[in-house]
Amino acid sequence: MRTIILLALAGFGAQLVDGSLGMAYGVTSTTLLLALGTNPAAASATVHLAEIGTTLMSGVSHWRFGNVDWKVVARIGVPGAVGAFLGATVLSRLSTEVAEPVMALLLLGLGAYVLTRFTLRGIPRRRLGSPPGRRFLTPLGLVAGFLDATGGGGWGPVGTPALLASGRMEPRKVIGSIDTSEFLVAVAASLGFLFSLGSRGVDFAWVAAFLLGGLLAAPLAAWLVRLMPPRVLGSAVGGLIVVTNIRTLLNSDWVAVSGGTAAVVYVAAYALWAAALGYSIRAHLRERALTGSAEPVAEAGAAR
Repeated sequence: MRTIILLALAGFGAQLVDGSLGMAYGVTSTTLLLALGTNPAAASATVHLAEIGTTLMSGVSHWRFGNVDWKVVARIGVPGAVGAFLGATVLSRLSTEVAEPVMALLLLGLGAYVLTRFTLRGIPRRRLGSPPGRRFLTPLGLVAGFLDATGGGGWGPVGTPALLASGRMEPRKVIGSIDTSEFLVAVAASLGFLFSLGSRGVDFAWVAAFLLGGLLAAPLAAWLVRLMPPRVLGSAVGGLIVVTNIRTLLNSDWVAVSGGTAAVVYVAAYALWAAALGYSIRAHLRERALTGSAEPVAEAGAAR
């Protein structure tokens, strides 16, 4: 019973982060299951089965708060489902030890770009309102869906930074659209795992615990992402990408570092993230103050 309660709390926390920042549910939940001794395929299957319910609730919640671009959902979600099904049925049992560090390095660079762009420049408004087309979203969905199924998580870490870096969508619309389209990915991956594995290794009580926690957190996360300033939200997402993939690289066979060195790197990464968030918050407050002070002047000029 204690394990079920802990899993429900983990599902709540993972969905709160995922629904607010567009990533981390799969990575967080799969990591916990692996730590409990679950084999990778069963861990990924458990998480994706729970995600059918959590992503549905998250998508409805984001839609209610106006955070969803349905064209983007269709254009990235359908190829994402194809990639997830292929990944689950064909490659879910293959080791991703070699591919994981490569993807982590690419995501680290993309995360650093997103963090820098939103922290120092804010929202690039010149291209807002013109979301990417199928030529960009189709291959992105295929790759993100495939990695999500084979790695137990990856839809958000791949899709969210790529859409943010395009500069064509507000962060809240990126997060809402990625979370909503993930429902298609979760269904396809779950079907793939059930066809290839059956129910072997899947504890449905654990699935229910993750699902319950995620369902409770989804509406709260959708509400929070609507209230957060876009500039601050972009910095938060970029920082999450950076620290997550630094951890992946330090735990890989590519990088052989001592525990002390790794601790120093973690402290530096989190300090950088905190400094970027602080800068973004101050910049947002300055922009809001300037906008507020300009409005009375404009109204006075109009009155004359």
